[in-house]
Amino acid sequence: MPSKKEAPRESQLAGTDTPDRANTNAKLQSLETVRSDATGQALRTNQGVKIADNQNSLKAGPRGPSLLEDFIMREKITHFDHERIPERIVHARGTGAHGYFQSYGKHAELTKAGFLQDPEKITPVFVRFSTVQGPRGSGDTVRDVRGFAVKFFTDEGNFDLVGNNMPVFFIQDAIKFPDFVHAVKPEPHNEIPTGGSAHDTFWDFVSLVPESAHMVIWAMSDRAIPKSLRTMEGFGVHTFRLINAEGVASFVKFHWKPKQGVLSLLWDEAQKLAGKDTDYHRRDLWEAIETGNYPEWELGVQIVPEADEHKFDFDLLDPTKIIPEELVPVTPLGKMVLNRNPDNFFAETEQVAFCPGHIVPGIDFTNDPLLQGRLFSYTDTQISRLGGPNFHEIPINRPLAPNHNGQRDAMHRVTIDKGRAAYEPNSIDGGWPKETPPAAQDGGFESYQERIDAHKIRQRSESFGDHFSQARLFFHSMSPSEQEHIVNAYSFELGKVEREHIRARQVNEILANIDLELAAKVAAKLGLPAPKAGTVDVPKLSLKASPALSQMNHLGESIKGRKVALLVADGVDGALADKLVKALEAESVQIKVLGPTSAPVKTADGKTLAVDASMEGLPSVAFDAVWVAGGKGVEALKGDGVAVHFILEAYKHLKPVAGHAEAKAWFDSLNLKADSGLLAGNDAKAIKAFTQAIGKHRVWEREAAAKAVPA
Repeated sequence: MPSKKEAPRESQLAGTDTPDRANTNAKLQSLETVRSDATGQALRTNQGVKIADNQNSLKAGPRGPSLLEDFIMREKITHFDHERIPERIVHARGTGAHGYFQSYGKHAELTKAGFLQDPEKITPVFVRFSTVQGPRGSGDTVRDVRGFAVKFFTDEGNFDLVGNNMPVFFIQDAIKFPDFVHAVKPEPHNEIPTGGSAHDTFWDFVSLVPESAHMVIWAMSDRAIPKSLRTMEGFGVHTFRLINAEGVASFVKFHWKPKQGVLSLLWDEAQKLAGKDTDYHRRDLWEAIETGNYPEWELGVQIVPEADEHKFDFDLLDPTKIIPEELVPVTPLGKMVLNRNPDNFFAETEQVAFCPGHIVPGIDFTNDPLLQGRLFSYTDTQISRLGGPNFHEIPINRPLAPNHNGQRDAMHRVTIDKGRAAYEPNSIDGGWPKETPPAAQDGGFESYQERIDAHKIRQRSESFGDHFSQARLFFHSMSPSEQEHIVNAYSFELGKVEREHIRARQVNEILANIDLELAAKVAAKLGLPAPKAGTVDVPKLSLKASPALSQMNHLGESIKGRKVALLVADGVDGALADKLVKALEAESVQIKVLGPTSAPVKTADGKTLAVDASMEGLPSVAFDAVWVAGGKGVEALKGDGVAVHFILEAYKHLKPVAGHAEAKAWFDSLNLKADSGLLAGNDAKAIKAFTQAIGKHRVWEREAAAKAVPA
């Protein structure tokens, strides 16, 4: 039966047999101040003083007042009072993991960045995933953008690729960021809703700011309710520059492509999971790593030579635009594997500090006005959150590369600087530390020498003026099911808006400019008249659709890490159940054996079969598919209301529902219509059909029939 594969706690690097990889691993571990207090050591204060009594404060007599001189109590209470740091204003709800990045080859023609030059080089990384709107206590599965931030600990310094699971953003200029965040956050008068955008202030803002149209339709798509953090794409959002050793620059867009596929929840699943398992995404990532199903992503870039900057029908510097992959394919650069969970959530995940301004030689910025503002905002925020400018000394933020400069003191300084010259140039300390000319081997950072000759002005570029053509491209690239989900998402969110003029403005002045059929369907669900025409002339793009935008075309390379529920009851055929488990484990599928209760069940031959949980404790929304084990136990399951609901709900959510031969009669009695994902059989052929159905993620052909299922 299922056995859990334990993952080692230390960092697991591919091919750790080479000295270089071993040294890199050791360096990364040395950055972390890891301590276990369960070591037989005496209880001491933070200053190292042994404590004789940790049960009673110092008082003037047994019933007298506590004394101010009780330094042990004061230290303990003071530290407790300050255990919580201010949470992030956005991206407060997050989880993280350690891993490594490995380049596929030498990319010297594209960039001189060292971590992209040697396929044998292992670069440690720390990744933080997050939601945008909600506080730390909000749910994982709310409809929201997901942050996807990666810190590369390179030999040349830290590089932070701070992005999202969507390739565009709501605004074009950073000066509007506080306005957007204030609008999407819970309403100020009642702090509602938590973790969502279905309220008046958000829709008031986006209906008045047409540049948000492209990002909003992404947020109304299935991309905003990912199946797991492991099945999200990641994007750098902005256009960056990569620069080679000869000083030749190229514009690039960064992409993370998950090997597990790009998969999402259904809206009903997302809502139920928010109540049944608030920590669903962080639990899924943690368990995948602990069981050795290490998530992998491929890092790629879309490359645009500088000479081609203006050849598109959109502006490369506009953060509300994508470069369709049909126009510029993604060039793979390397892979990232997450293989170690944090030892302490606060010390690592909560204190990690990302900033788009953390780059290394070979990477540089563009004049994207949203990126330009982020370069200031992130550092400024970390200073506030982490108590001063020394947040780089916190172990999770500390670079592998040494840092020497004249920066001194300030709050929470850890380094003891012994040199006498805290300035440069100097002669007292022999002139050190000194500058490194960029032309030297392993040269210092040099900004790209872009020629700028312009007036100081507050004005948006005319090339940023098209707000609807790419939103239209996105909608037309979706499958019929995905389009229906977008219609339902707009209808649900706008249905929560109290002011009718806001609902009408979004339909008539935004959706009508994207697609009239989309606008009409949403209007009908809101009880509004359908618009007859858009309000602006939308430019026609060279592409009518981009298949790369549909999740239907990104199902993953295998079913590794998918989750299957095996339902059992007394009388189960243990041999058949064991055969199924072994077949699925061979595909690296995670199987959970679920019974009517958490107690073991008896097999047909009188043996005892342990279960992982009850069907009520682990509901169908936590799984990708379900199999009903054969034997007389099927009769017991048929009479169990929880088991019936489990099957009906899985069917309604378009998941593969299968079982041994005895299960077919049960499925028929539930009036489940036959399709490619409703299966029964005892042989290898049935199991193979089941795994193939899992690989398709959903049984989309079932969607119409599933609406009639009462689950």
